[in-house]
Amino acid sequence: MADFTYSVDADGVAILTWDCPGKSMNVMTREAFALVSEMIDAALADPAVKGIIVTSGKDTFAGGMDLNVLARIREEAGDNPAQALFDFTMSGHHILRKLERAGMDAKTLKGAKPVVCAIPGTSAGIGTEVALACHRRIMADNPKAKIGLPEILVGLFPGGGGTTRYSRMVGAMAAAPVLLEGKMLDPKAAKAAGLIDEVVAPDQLLVRAKEWLLAATDADCVKPWDQKGWKMPGGAPYHPAGFMTFVGAAAMVHGKTQGVYPAAKALLSAVYEGALVPFDTALRIEARWFTSLLMNPSSSAMIRSLFLNKEALEKGANRPNVADQRVAKVGILGAGMMGAGIAYVSALAGIEVVLIDAGQDAADRGKAYSEGLLDKGMKRGRVSAAKKAEVLGRITATTDYAALAGCDLVVEAVFEDPGVKAGVTAKAEAVIPAGAIFATNTSTLPITDLAKASARPEQFIGIHFFSPVDKMMLVEIIKGKQTGDVAVAKALDFVRQIRKTPIVVNDARFFYANRCIIPYINEGIRMVAEGVAPALVENAARLLGFPVGPLQLVDETSIDLGVKIARATRAAMGDAYPDDAVDAVLFAMADAGRLGRKAGAGFYAYDDKGGRLGLWDGLGGHWPVAAEQPELSEVQHRLMMAQVLEAVRALEEGVLEDIREGDVGAILGWGFAPWSGGPFSWLDIIGAARAVAICDGLAAHGARFNAPALLREMAARGESFYHRFGAGAKAA
Repeated sequence: MADFTYSVDADGVAILTWDCPGKSMNVMTREAFALVSEMIDAALADPAVKGIIVTSGKDTFAGGMDLNVLARIREEAGDNPAQALFDFTMSGHHILRKLERAGMDAKTLKGAKPVVCAIPGTSAGIGTEVALACHRRIMADNPKAKIGLPEILVGLFPGGGGTTRYSRMVGAMAAAPVLLEGKMLDPKAAKAAGLIDEVVAPDQLLVRAKEWLLAATDADCVKPWDQKGWKMPGGAPYHPAGFMTFVGAAAMVHGKTQGVYPAAKALLSAVYEGALVPFDTALRIEARWFTSLLMNPSSSAMIRSLFLNKEALEKGANRPNVADQRVAKVGILGAGMMGAGIAYVSALAGIEVVLIDAGQDAADRGKAYSEGLLDKGMKRGRVSAAKKAEVLGRITATTDYAALAGCDLVVEAVFEDPGVKAGVTAKAEAVIPAGAIFATNTSTLPITDLAKASARPEQFIGIHFFSPVDKMMLVEIIKGKQTGDVAVAKALDFVRQIRKTPIVVNDARFFYANRCIIPYINEGIRMVAEGVAPALVENAARLLGFPVGPLQLVDETSIDLGVKIARATRAAMGDAYPDDAVDAVLFAMADAGRLGRKAGAGFYAYDDKGGRLGLWDGLGGHWPVAAEQPELSEVQHRLMMAQVLEAVRALEEGVLEDIREGDVGAILGWGFAPWSGGPFSWLDIIGAARAVAICDGLAAHGARFNAPALLREMAARGESFYHRFGAGAKAA
């Protein structure tokens, strides 16, 4: 079956129906675009056809372009990928321009066949760009539906004409939330924003589309930019108002991206330059900037990690070949913040939940956490009263372990104390079925050691959630030495059910995520102890594209937690413990009661509502700022390499088995410079030889910056990580 079908009804209305077989969401391919072009030609050539309706055979409209297409075009192009990508982009422009002009006489602007897009549900990317090329856009009043152009979120911008059309429709300033922020809007908000023209009841969608089409006039089929005397809303760049808009937009983009995200700059350039020329020339400019972006290694890395790799992991790229293990009933031990969060996302996904704590009050508070989140959803119009009741009805809050009977998965989320964890493990295993899987939610404790408390270690696994559970997308699954394939499959299927992204790693201290996060925090603290200005440390991190600097991060996670981890690590490592200089600062802060944001005092000062006021001015009194400060690049190299080298060591040691998981996990888990595509993608961007040179330049700061043998070997061979450890490859 084809992705598009074509039919003409008795009233002469041609209907192009988008319905990709075997897919839950329509995506555009090269073959489908070519088919659309043929169907447009057929409709325009048929005198019996009065107009065209473009719609979907699904309850959604489209999810965008299949980004694998862009990768294939690049691969097929040989020595000139830029030309191939430009030609492909321009062919799309020609097809949509043909749809937009619809047989119109170029001089009189008359004779076009009206084209209306009937949008039944969510539309993103190229789907929305197809809609924007139509003369009228009508959307079903579907509360779950969203429409927008979110390409910026994966390192791209709308390159199928969406940037040029939408900015010309509403002006650069009004277009910014959709184009520069990637906001997806519900039907009513989309109408207010000019993305669509009408919102109708779902059962009236095609009826209204046909009604408009049959009544449309020549004037209804002429886009504003094709009319003589058209002027850009809000003013073109050299108009006084437009000048201020673009100056402000440039400052806003740089302020938000710190200059490290190329997509936003390319988008703004396409809008600015396109506003100075006729529409068809503007489309060529958009295509050139889009091609330039696709050729940028940062954009390629973001697409690979945030779309291709992420999608592959969510579809089970590394799942063992065992039967389906979807969870029907989950038991959660511990109703604190973490357990309550796990209960919420599980119940929201349709899973029956038993939430257990030592006291009924604590268990009830855990359930109340879900109620609070649902109440917030109701205030925002995203959750109905019936939905709230349904979700809460799935959660049983109790102290009785007997309620775990029938659970096929138990997730333990009690205190980070091996003794406490061992106790609840034994209690649960006395009740749950023989085939049930037991998962421990821990961020630091070795899974193999915790499994010693289990009577069935092959069914024991680690599932590390990140806080807050309802917002954080990453889940780290940790295999103990005896963990079996069924346990891994169960964990992966559970994570898929709750709509999170999983990575699977082998057991080792701190696993993968914390193994890389902690050195980042420690390096920042170490520099404060050395006399590096705290503001330089924090701003160096932000200029690298990290969402927060290391000092703010430790404040957010709490300084006393850092102290606890430090003491446990020191006890385990003994004389090999490397972070005494960090502890001197961390312990002093804790002793002074500066425990971070939760205490209203940490490396930052806070107001009485918990808002940050700036770095604590008392830091200089304890750790004086040196008269001579290091170069920004040196501070940035220390912060980057502290994390990246640990990622390489994790791969080298077999803790990490797939570099895709290393990159996706880094971005989703702790916000590692998303523009880079993750630590391995960043190393590929700069090259292994350059990375080794940076390490050698940092040698004076300690052995932690010694380049791993794997990295030196790759530098000597001129290898990249994605060439050597590409999709499906395992660590050496």
